[in-house]
Amino acid sequence: MDTLETRELKYFTAVAEELHFGRAAERLGMAQPPLSRAIQQLERRLGVRLLERNRRGVALTGAGEVLLREGRAALAATAAAARRTSRAGRAGGRRDRLVLTVKAAASHELLRGLLDAYAAEPGAAEVEVLPSGTCEQEDMLRDGRADVALMHSPYNSLAGFDSEQLLTEGQIAVLPARHPLAARASLSMADVGDLPDLPPARWPRRGTYPPGPGPEVRDQTQLAQLIALGRTVAFFPASARSWLWAEHAGVPLIDAPPIVTHIAWPPHSRSPALAALVRTAVRLCSPPTP
Repeated sequence: MDTLETRELKYFTAVAEELHFGRAAERLGMAQPPLSRAIQQLERRLGVRLLERNRRGVALTGAGEVLLREGRAALAATAAAARRTSRAGRAGGRRDRLVLTVKAAASHELLRGLLDAYAAEPGAAEVEVLPSGTCEQEDMLRDGRADVALMHSPYNSLAGFDSEQLLTEGQIAVLPARHPLAARASLSMADVGDLPDLPPARWPRRGTYPPGPGPEVRDQTQLAQLIALGRTVAFFPASARSWLWAEHAGVPLIDAPPIVTHIAWPPHSRSPALAALVRTAVRLCSPPTP
């Protein structure tokens, strides 16, 4: 056997992520018995056991871990092909269009400069800017919601993408302006790492929030409001100062790792418009020639 159906991958991925056939069936909108039979048939076709089933529940085998990893990538690639094809069809012969995703509240000055410089290029494509939550840019590139992204290491993973480094900057802690620490000239990670009154906000990752006492946030406006109300603290590149409210304070973190901004894109892209955007970004951030 050397082929897998998209349906099979969706079924298996749901079970592997839920580790529970009932929850997976509910997620897929189907009954549990046909889902169980589909997974068993997949195991027979592959000639390997993907799941260990016992009275305690369901666990992935080594082969199952491989299929989960590869299956997610394959489903993302399929979704990306459909989205990008549909987007190209909707263009209806008009000029190219790129979707650029960037973490909300980060890289404002860079983004503004990039859009202005690229728009001045002959034959520049239309660029739609799509704000995202923390670390969502990776999934958006993989599943086709975006063509190119501004990403920030060490928070974003660049694995599986082509990229160019653009700039490096320090980090700030964004605090309520009335908080005692807001008056400090600088802070250490230890100063803000365990504040009972200001637990760090939590962003979803693949639809799931990490554990912790901090509030769950979905967008930048909600985060800004919670900081202003004294409910949470957040950490951003220093360039995020441009969006701070009067009720916020941005204090430098002296020992936080630097944030490196990259422009990243899927390695299989052959879009001349995307290549031109990347060239513009690199030129914009390159030091002047003496």
